[in-house]
Amino acid sequence: MDRGGQIAVVGGGPAGLACALLMAGAGASIDLFAPAAAGRDSRTSALMRGSVEILRAIGVWDELKPRAAPLQRLRLVDATGRLVRAPEVTFDAAELGRGPFGYNIHNVDLTDAMTRRLAAFPTLRAHAQAVSAVAPLADRVRLTSGDGGRFEAALVAAADGRDSQCREAAGISCLRHDYPQVALAFNVCHALPHDDVSTEFHTPSGPLTFVPLPGNISSVVWVVRPEEADRLLALEDDAFCEDLRRRCYGLLGGFSSPGKRHGFALSLRTAWRMAQRRIALVGEAGHVVPPIGAQGLNLGLRDGATLAEIAVDALRAGKDPGSEECQAAYAQARRADIAGRSAAIDLLNRSVLSPFLPAQAMRGAGLFLLSRLAPLRHAAMRAGLAAPVLEPRVMRGEPL
Repeated sequence: MDRGGQIAVVGGGPAGLACALLMAGAGASIDLFAPAAAGRDSRTSALMRGSVEILRAIGVWDELKPRAAPLQRLRLVDATGRLVRAPEVTFDAAELGRGPFGYNIHNVDLTDAMTRRLAAFPTLRAHAQAVSAVAPLADRVRLTSGDGGRFEAALVAAADGRDSQCREAAGISCLRHDYPQVALAFNVCHALPHDDVSTEFHTPSGPLTFVPLPGNISSVVWVVRPEEADRLLALEDDAFCEDLRRRCYGLLGGFSSPGKRHGFALSLRTAWRMAQRRIALVGEAGHVVPPIGAQGLNLGLRDGATLAEIAVDALRAGKDPGSEECQAAYAQARRADIAGRSAAIDLLNRSVLSPFLPAQAMRGAGLFLLSRLAPLRHAAMRAGLAAPVLEPRVMRGEPL
C-alpha cells in the first residue's frame, strides 16, 4: 500500500492539470493520474482573462502566448431568416479598456505545456495511467491504479470527464438534457483576415461560430441537426468548404484545409452536488454545457482554481482538505456560477431554435438593446468574463 499524497487529482485534461499544478505550486503533496491521450486533439479553446491568469500563475503562459490569437471583438449575426430578426451586435473589448477578452489556443498546445510543467514541482507525482477503482472511506479515498498500485488521499479532485468514474463512486447523480443538435468542430484556413474578431451566426439549427487562430485560420463550431451533420461529415473537403462559405455569406472569403472534423451530440449536464464523500468534481465531471459563448473549459478551470484555493487554505491552517467543511465551501463557491451560466446557455440555445414568434421577438429586442445601450452592453461583456466575486484569487492575479 502506497499512502500517496494528501490530495489526488484524477484526469489529465486542462482543468485537472491546472488544479494539480496550482496545489503543487503551493506546496501540497499531489498524486496525479493522467493517462496519455488516445490521439492528438485538433480542437481549440477560447480562454477568458481569468483562465489566462491561471496559466500565468502555473508558469506556462509566456510559452503559450505566441501560439494563441487574441479575441478583440465578438460579433453576433442573426442568420435565422425568420420573420423577426435581431440586429447585428458587436462586443468590443476596447470598450472595457482591459485588453482582449481572452485568447484562442489549440488544446494540444495547452495540455502539452502543462504536462511538461509537472516536472517542476517535487511534491507532485504524475502517474501516466488511469484509475481502475475508487473507494470512498470515512476519512480518506482509496484509489487503485491501472497497474494494481493502491493509493490513498484525503481529497480527490475528480477531473475524469463527463462519464466520471469518481462521480459515480461518490454517489452523485446528474441532471441531463439532450438537444436535437450535433456540433461539428474543426479548423479552417480562409482567404480574408479575421482581424481578431470572433463571429457567431445564429442559424435555425444553432450557432455557427468562427474563432480566430494565428494567421488566416479560424476554429469553427457548427451546430446543426443530426441528419445535416451526417451529410456534412460525408462531404469531400472542397464541397464542405463551399457549403461553409455560403452559410457565412463569404465573410472570410474562400475556405481550404478544413482538417479533421469532429462531431458530438449536444447535451446539458449538471451534477446535483459538486462534492461528496471526499470527492470534488472538476470540469465536465460536474457540468457539461453546449459549445456556446466559450464557457465550458473556462468553467472547468474556475472549478480547479477554486478547489485548489480551498484545499491549500485548509492545509495551511492545519485542517483536513477533504473535510465536510471544505467540501461544502467548494460546492457553495461554484453553485451560482455553474447554475447561472448553464441556464443562460440553455436559454440562448432554445431561443435560437424556437419557431414561436414571441420568443423570437424577445430575443430580437434583447439584442437590439445591447446594440444601442453601451452600459447594458458593457454589463453583458463583464458578465461573460465572470464577475470577480465568482473568481478565486489566482484568477484575479493574486497569489494562491
